[in-house]
Formats: sequence, structure tokens, C-alpha cells
Amino acid sequence: MTDTSTNTEVIRLLSEKLKTYYIFPDVAEKICVGLQKHLENGDYTDLIDDEFFAYALTTHMQEICHDEHLWVRWHSESLPDEETLRLSTEWKETQQLQAKVNNFGIYRVERMAGNIGYVDIRYFHRPSWGGDIAVAAMNFLANMSAIIIDLRKCSGGYPEMISLISSYFLGREPVHLSDVYWRDDDTTNHYWTLPYIPGQTLEDKPLYLLISRETFSAGEGFAYDMQARKRATLVGEQTDGGAHPGASYRLSQHYEAFIPIGCPTHPITKQNWEAIGVTPDVQIASEKALTAAHKMALASVIESLSHSTLEPLKSLLAEAQETYNEL
Repeated sequence: MTDTSTNTEVIRLLSEKLKTYYIFPDVAEKICVGLQKHLENGDYTDLIDDEFFAYALTTHMQEICHDEHLWVRWHSESLPDEETLRLSTEWKETQQLQAKVNNFGIYRVERMAGNIGYVDIRYFHRPSWGGDIAVAAMNFLANMSAIIIDLRKCSGGYPEMISLISSYFLGREPVHLSDVYWRDDDTTNHYWTLPYIPGQTLEDKPLYLLISRETFSAGEGFAYDMQARKRATLVGEQTDGGAHPGASYRLSQHYEAFIPIGCPTHPITKQNWEAIGVTPDVQIASEKALTAAHKMALASVIESLSHSTLEPLKSLLAEAQETYNEL
């Protein structure tokens, strides 16, 4: 249960973190002024529930900056201090185990009818954890005639994993993917495709990406980049627009804030998808996106095999045509 002193202290610490770390200092100042006004006006006085208070803080911050990466959360269990958390091998092992039981974000890989490769990516985990799983998924797709990557439930991840997966689709020459400026240490990281990938390149395969309102952060970033390079056809719904990566900060024993500390810039567009989102090339309800993409992929297979004389390819053409007519 919150009280006035707790509210005041949480807002003081939150404002301190925002002014120190939030990617845009001028916006951080506006947010802090806004929170202080809400406090002085008594807007938090009747919020006796801790979760409601955290939700109110999140709402009031996002009303000013519209940054969905910026939030406050209340935890019923006590949070370790930041130094303890940083040094905790138990916490790191728990996080890695959670990633492992989710197969490091690669939920499903299969051959769909018509020799269409499908992979469902829910999170771009760091390559040091799940790189071998991502490589296995990409190599499974090597003999497919077209590829669908499902990002409809992809909530984010690490740019290094995007670099690994992008390397399969953009060829063997180095490609500059993005730059990310980090305010916390005043540095800029430059992300490129890799000079070597285990297995075959997929650069000549027709590529379709499924997106939805749930696609967020790194999921949006991968789609944004592939669309900017005209490498993929995006199918589904407009995404919300969360581009700024961040970090968690402990505000008190039970309150945590996630604060965006990075800002990506795309080398082609010279901007990013923050507060704008990614617009699909083919706009369709999320639940119908896979069928629509499958049909487009089959059309590309049918076109490419229309003059085939070899028996295996003629059989594939028949399979693709039959499936296309059924969808």
C-alpha cells in the first residue's frame, strides 16, 4: 500500500534516473515537471494500490513522450539492489534458463505446402545464448523456395541477433544495418551483417515478414530494415512504434523503472520507427496474415517454375498450384 512519503520518494528517484539516463534530456525534464505537478495536485493521493500507482506513473510519462519502452512496475517481492543484481550469477542463470525453455525465441520452424519455409520468431536473444539455434533455423530454410518469418508476437531482443539473422538474407558482402547511440556512456555502436555465416545464404529467396500490433522493438527493427532495403514484403498490421532500447533501474525495494537509453538510426532512412511504427506493404488482419503471405509465396513459386521440365520441379509446381487454389 502506497503512502505520500513513498510516492514522493519514488518520484524523486524516478526523476533522478530520467534526468541522468533518458535518451532525450529535454524530454526527461518535461516528464519530471509533469510528474511533480501531478504529485503537487494530489493526483496520486488516493492511489493506495501500489500497482495502480506504478501504472499511473507510466501513463503520465507516456502522455508526454509517447515512448512505450518507458514504464514503472511494482513487484510484490523485494528487488535486489543494482550492484547485487549485476554480480548475481543466479539471476543470470535464471534469465538464460528462461530463454532456453523458450528455445531462445525460435518457436517454430517448418516446411509449409509448396516448399515454403516458415519460422516463428518471438524474441531475438543474444547470439552468445541462442546463436546456434538461430543458425539451425536458417539452415533448415536453405532448400525452401520462399520464406515466411512470423514476427507477429516478437516483443524485442538484441541487435546482435538481428545482425546474425540478417546476414543470411542480405548476402555475403558487409551491410551496414544501423547505428545506436547510448546516452548512458555517450557512445555509438555500429551494427553490420557478419563476414561469415554457417551454411548457405538465403539472399535470393523471396521473403515475407508477418507483423502485428504486438510486434515491438527489435521485432519492428528487423522488419523496418528489411522493408527499407526492399528485401521483404511485410504483411499484417501497423506496429506501435517502439525503437528506443533501454535498461532497468531499481527505484526502491519494490519499484522498478525501464528507461530508454539508446536511439537507433537507420543508414538509409536516417531515422527510426519510434512512435510511428512499421507500415505493412499488405495491410490485413493479423490472424489472416499467414494465409495471405503463404498465397503470395506460392504465387512466386508457381511463377518461377512455370517452364520447368524436370520431374521433381514439375511435382513441386503441381503441389504449389493445388495449395494456392485451396487457400
